[in-house]
Amino acid sequence: TTSGFDCSGFTQYVFARAGMSLPRTAEEQRQATTPVSNPAVGDLVFFGAPAYHVGIYAGNGMMWDSPTTGKSVALRSIFSGSASYGRV
Repeated sequence: TTSGFDCSGFTQYVFARAGMSLPRTAEEQRQATTPVSNPAVGDLVFFGAPAYHVGIYAGNGMMWDSPTTGKSVALRSIFSGSASYGRV
């Protein structure tokens, strides 16, 4: 597993590896994406507006995320019914 990322640092790193640029914070990432109501694998999952957390949609109600700096990146359930989704 990978550790040492906060949530938006993790998404920024993953998207950079795929050749896509994202801003640094969860809210800046939310503003930089196109909102979608029917997420596809690879879309960003946001919590709050302004966003306080972001993950990467993995399908079937699951996401990859880094919970807090120093915690392990993991596949976990989307933990809120109020999540929104954005496409890069």
